[in-house]
Amino acid sequence: MKMSDEDLELDIDVGLDEDDDDDLELESDLDSDSSPKRSGILQSTSKRVRMIFSVMASPNRIDILRILNSKGPLTYSELKSLAGFKSKKESGKFAYHLRKLLRQSLVALNKSERRYTITNLGKLVLSLARQIEERSIIESGKMYVRTSHQSIEEFNSHKIIQSLVREGSLPLELAQKITEEVENRIYKYQTTYLTGSLIREMVNSVLLEHGHEEYRNKLARLGLPVYDVQEMISNLDNVDNGAEGLLFNTGQKVFAEHLLTNILPKDVADSHLSGDLHITNPGIWSMIPDTIFVNVKELIEDGINLGGKYLDVSRIPASKQLDEITSSLSIVIALLSKEASQEVVIDGLVQLFTKHSKSLPELEQKLTDAFATASTTAKYNKTSTKVSIRLQLGTDTKIINSIINAYKNYTKITPIPKIGLIIDAEKGKITDVSESIAEIISIGGHVMFAKGQTSSSGVTNGSTKITAPLSINLESVSINLPRLAFESNKDETYFRARLALLMKPALASMALRKKEISDLTRRGLNPILAKNTQYMQRSSVSLVVNLVGLKESVFNILGFQDNKEGRDILHKVIETAVDVGAKKGKELGDTVAICMTETEASIRFATLDGEKYGKNSALNSMEGDSYSQGIVINASEIANLTNKSEPIAEANKLSKILSGGLLVTLQIDSDAKVADIKKALEKTSSLTTSFKPVRKIAICGECGFKDEPFEDKCPKCKSPYVV
Repeated sequence: MKMSDEDLELDIDVGLDEDDDDDLELESDLDSDSSPKRSGILQSTSKRVRMIFSVMASPNRIDILRILNSKGPLTYSELKSLAGFKSKKESGKFAYHLRKLLRQSLVALNKSERRYTITNLGKLVLSLARQIEERSIIESGKMYVRTSHQSIEEFNSHKIIQSLVREGSLPLELAQKITEEVENRIYKYQTTYLTGSLIREMVNSVLLEHGHEEYRNKLARLGLPVYDVQEMISNLDNVDNGAEGLLFNTGQKVFAEHLLTNILPKDVADSHLSGDLHITNPGIWSMIPDTIFVNVKELIEDGINLGGKYLDVSRIPASKQLDEITSSLSIVIALLSKEASQEVVIDGLVQLFTKHSKSLPELEQKLTDAFATASTTAKYNKTSTKVSIRLQLGTDTKIINSIINAYKNYTKITPIPKIGLIIDAEKGKITDVSESIAEIISIGGHVMFAKGQTSSSGVTNGSTKITAPLSINLESVSINLPRLAFESNKDETYFRARLALLMKPALASMALRKKEISDLTRRGLNPILAKNTQYMQRSSVSLVVNLVGLKESVFNILGFQDNKEGRDILHKVIETAVDVGAKKGKELGDTVAICMTETEASIRFATLDGEKYGKNSALNSMEGDSYSQGIVINASEIANLTNKSEPIAEANKLSKILSGGLLVTLQIDSDAKVADIKKALEKTSSLTTSFKPVRKIAICGECGFKDEPFEDKCPKCKSPYVV
């Protein structure tokens, strides 16, 4: 009569209290005791040790211990399957091995949960078995390798040949020649043990000696030196989000190295490293786009199938009711932020809630909760990915006001908001919302005023298909204009020629980036882009290049005065970049745009140029330690400005010439009242088409208080921790 797994498990439980004689007979050769009689305690201890060693003699039992150690508590059936005893014929053998482990207290059974787990003694025995195994390999006199996949294997030179051909694309004859030389060196050095990384270093050294640098680059190991890893662990003050942040920073460094050594053309990589241009977020540069313009109405109403790519959310069902829509909205915002490195600009929110205008108080409350829930956005750099809600004035006034009120409530309860508003007044009046927006700015909300599809950084959607459900900007490339000016010997024509020469390979690399992102997205790296917006078929992609330090280049380095003649030269520089971008775009088959916006490259360029040419070479016309980025207008002066005033006229002129947008910052004093902010917003909107009001406010790092200005201590909790 055959026994089932349940019967065998029960038999194990019952048999635990029985005598061990039957099992001892099966392994009598290990259990026999021919030693002289000793004291009862020593005899018992000796027998116990011999029994444990008898358990270790079986590879099957060691495997069971390893499985429980790595997987945690398992049921009888789970453990049996993982241990490789899958046929019914092997059930008895598995039950025998498990009983041996239980009787020696190497494995324990939780009878209430019916799960088996490894004991502390079992872990000790497993560790001892591993040490014995490794020592036996070393003492055997053979050459063994500790591999990168955490195993010890006998050295085999044929594996080097296989790697050279497979990874480096070497001809077989050359691979054999290199391997022979490496093998001779390995035996000559007589190292205690080999590692995969050590062998790879030897191979690469031999390749360089024979002049095969290209093959060496393909075979190089990407990673961090031991010292750098130790420094990362030691300096945890610079790490956010705990262990996850530490792991992410490490991954960023590895993929950044991969980009600069294996993906980008050598001249572009060298230009980035030398400071001629800057690539933002190199660790994810070829994985995800920078800015996404997306209409969420279609996504939420039709539902989203994520294809199992996000473990915490498999799909978002089609949403019609208010509860469902706001819940789906928060999830969509959080997930979309993972698929863009800089910003997600969301359209269609007003149309999404048009059918719910009869319950505005409920809408405001649920939207406030949705914004707060969605604030945990992805963080690919020092700052999180921005999310901006674009509102077109002149459409549904009630819904727009409800969204603005919800955002105001969200800003009040959130110390540093991750979500912002973009107010499009092309078909409406800013005066309708200026008071509410002024209140939002006074408590630290993020607002951008623009006409048309523009991000909060002032970069426009360069797509020719504005009605598409998705548009993508690939940005993150900035050109160091002061560096080009330094190397042009004050020759303006040569300066513009150098700009044109640098832009061509930079744009070619961005076209390569588009291809890489498209391929990875199609294969599921960016699930929402791939599944629900049909990235390749229905979306449009623009390549955007950012110009940094234009004023310093023309006025400070090339030597022109800040007058009409000097500004004409400044405009010619931009026109050159726009023309080169348009021509290269036609050649590549992509839309190319030129912008001037804020970027981390500004500080890096200024630092590198200061080290190379001396700090006073360009810094005397700069604010702080960074090059100029866009146009800055002071709100305190806006009342006295007109369309013909220099900063306004220049901002409007540059906006027309630039094909990708200009960031105009309206600097608001920290002690400005709501009424003052309201007036400044209304006046500025009448003078320029796009601007971003910025006001620094103090936030308590302990309680989040920010309702009134303070400097040294929080007026609410008295904490000195001011952000």
